This record gives sequence, C-alpha cells and structure tokens, in this order.
Amino acid sequence: MLRLKFWTEMATRECSARKDGSTLQTWQTLMLGHIAMLNCACWHPKIKEHFLTCSNDCTLRIWDINHTKKQIQVIKARDKQGRKTAVTTCAFTKDSKLIAAATVDGSIQLWKSSGPFVRSTRQHFGAHQQGSGASCLRFAHDNQTLISRGCDDTLKLWDIRAFKRPVNVVTGLENYFSGTDCVFSPDEQVIVTGVSVRKGQGSGNLVFFDRELKKVNQLAVSDSSVVRCLWHPKLNQIVVGCADGKAKVFFSSKYSFRGAKLCVVKQKKRKDITGEMLLTGPIITPHALPMFRDDASKSLKRKREKERSDPVTSRKPDPPLPGKGAGGRVGTGSSLGAYVRKMAAIEVDKDQDPREALLKYAKVAEENPFWVSPAYHGTQPKPIFQEVEDSDEEKD
Repeated sequence: MLRLKFWTEMATRECSARKDGSTLQTWQTLMLGHIAMLNCACWHPKIKEHFLTCSNDCTLRIWDINHTKKQIQVIKARDKQGRKTAVTTCAFTKDSKLIAAATVDGSIQLWKSSGPFVRSTRQHFGAHQQGSGASCLRFAHDNQTLISRGCDDTLKLWDIRAFKRPVNVVTGLENYFSGTDCVFSPDEQVIVTGVSVRKGQGSGNLVFFDRELKKVNQLAVSDSSVVRCLWHPKLNQIVVGCADGKAKVFFSSKYSFRGAKLCVVKQKKRKDITGEMLLTGPIITPHALPMFRDDASKSLKRKREKERSDPVTSRKPDPPLPGKGAGGRVGTGSSLGAYVRKMAAIEVDKDQDPREALLKYAKVAEENPFWVSPAYHGTQPKPIFQEVEDSDEEKD
C-alpha cells in the first residue's frame, strides 16, 4: 500500500491508495470539519448528543457534542452527473430513519441514517429550479410528508413514497434569502412560511396554508422580509425573525400558554420612592455645633413670613378701600358696617312692629300671588286673621 500526500491552498490532503491505483479515502473524509460556509444545522430527533450540519463544501456531517474534534460520519452530495454540489439545507425525519438534503442544483436527496452513504437512496433532481435550491425542508410526523421552501419563490408538498412529482405547489412567494423557513403547525394542519419584500415596496408577510396548500390567512409582520419562523408545539406561539434584525412573537390570548404571555400580563414594577425621600429630605440636627448647623432650616420660618407678607406671592385678596372708591375699586364709607348696610340696602327701624310690617303686604299677596299661594289655590281655605281689640274694650 502506498501513502500519498497532496498539498493545496485550502488544506493538506492525505489519501491511501492500493497499488492498482484505486482510492480508499478522499481528502473530504479526512478533514476534521467543514472547510466552507455552513448553511444549516439540525438536532438528531432520537439521540440528543448528535446533530447534522451541511455546508458549501458539498458535504453533510454528523457530529457528537461529546467528541467535537472530528465528525462521526461524512455524506457527500452529488448532482445528476455525479459531480459535487453544495448543500443548502438538511433535515431528519421524526423517526430519524432518513436524512434529507437540498442542493444548489435544485435536487432533494434522501439517505438512510444507518448508512451506507455512498449514494442517496431516493432523489428528485428537478425538485426546484437549477441553481437556486431549497432554503428549508420539514418532515411531518408521519415521516412521509415533506415540505420544501424553494429560492425559486415556490412552496412544495411532497410524498416521499411517490417522489417523482410534488403533491401540491404554490408559486409567487418571493424569497430573497437562503434561510427562509417553512414550518408545520403543532397539529400539522397548517403550513406557515415567510415572504420577502424589497425595501420600501410593502411589508413582509407570514402566509398560512392548509395541507392542500390553499391560502388560509396572511399576517403583515414588518416593513422588511420575513426570514425565520418557528411555531412552538407546547407554547403554541409563533416566533418570527425579520431581515431588519427584529424578532417578534405572536400568540393567542385563548390558545397560547405561558411564554410571551408572562411578559404581557406582568404588571410594571412600582418604583420605591422611600429611599429617595430619605436621601433628599432635610437632616435636622438641633444640637449640632454652630459650625455644622444648617442655616437653611433656621431661615425657613422667616422665609415663610416674608412670603406671607407679600400680597403677590401669597395671593392675598385686596381689602375694601376706606371712604370713597378710587381706581375702579369700591369704597366702604366710614366703616365696614356702613359698607355692608349700603350694599344690602337695609333700613333699620326699631319702632316698627314686625307683624304690621308683614300684614301690609297681605293685600298685595292676595291680589297677585306669586310663590306659595298658586300651588294651593284650589285647596287652601280662606285665611282668617285675628282682629286687634282696643284697650278700652278689654277693660269693659
């Protein structure tokens, strides 16, 4: 056996070959990791320590988080002519028996997770437009239904048992990003994907479809493109990532649980002002030495007295002028009592009998009743007043 070494600008490659010239291992298998941009990663649905990655170096690699220095397995993606092709996204089935990957040449390829990985077990080389590929792959829990979000502005539903043609197709869904997601709802009756938009030409939307890819609803999210989306199966909330760097969470007040609802219903914490009052209030030290006494508290009383004496600051009303009025103000006369009598127009007559003063208005009230009499005119009996007798008649 001959040991051959190759040096390139990227890395040192080492291959083992037989004497007949057949290659046993290639340089991609011997590399300890990806040597190009990483496009996608996903966790193994059964083994928590394992995860899958795909890259522009035309490989998929299975890793163990406990042994990160080298991958467990390397899967090489090839196009219809057998040439290497970059991988744009990857996914496991829910039972972890199959690995799916989308490539730049527009194909979707499937491998058994148990191996061998020499060539794909199922493939569709015309799944999406040549040179665009798919930005996302998602399996349903039946492990037979697959949805793919293409960079050719399409969303396709597949049955991997009949992989020659898609079950349903939706077109006209703009996609300017290689990472635009498509997801199932928790009950897998609704499919959700994001739509891209150019700056200043509208809003990025989140579009909802049923299992037959008929449009159910559309939700405007932001002025920029909607790229990432996740429908949490337990919280029943949708997390959306936009191209402008913002992340938004959508929830239902009736059907969602915890998550963002804990932040919404949480009351704003009241600010404790007790400490501030203690810090900003005056410190009273009546027995302090003269050099340490505060002059502000000592002069506070004098300041208040001065403000009280100022009619403008204290807003004291103007008293009436003595004597005649002047400058638009009314005078009080000789005294305050005279001013009150003048304003009330009261004439005091001490020799007048109060009863006679009232009875002199009886005839006027009877002829022209104004207040009480009209209300009782029909039912009130005729008033009879006691006549006044002379003092001589009383003696007789």
